[in-house]
Amino acid sequence: MISEHEVLTELRGLRARIPHLAGGLVATTDGLVVAHDTTDLEPEGIAALTAAALGVGARLTEATGRGGFRELLTRGELGYTATYAVGAFVVLTLLAGPEANVGRLHLEARKAGGRIAALADTALGRP
Repeated sequence: MISEHEVLTELRGLRARIPHLAGGLVATTDGLVVAHDTTDLEPEGIAALTAAALGVGARLTEATGRGGFRELLTRGELGYTATYAVGAFVVLTLLAGPEANVGRLHLEARKAGGRIAALADTALGRP
């Protein structure tokens, strides 16, 4: 099992490093919550939607010949939702306000994603 405490530490670190980050969660690719740092949202519902978005994103990159899925960014009137593939079995989703620096969001999320992927691989007994 992936350490919820260690993943939550990564999520809280992201919130500290990224201005206007409202929260985040890590879920398995099939939509189960591993850890979350969100308020006023139902993490199980967001995890399920993340799994669905992952499936659509993966199909879209495949159909357009763009290789394996890496990340998806959506922008709404009130901010951004960014989803990152972090290893073969987990996904990182971040929620940011409209003032967020998207470049900084991507930079920090990719770094943290690598660390989260390593935690998942270790927990699953993979090198």
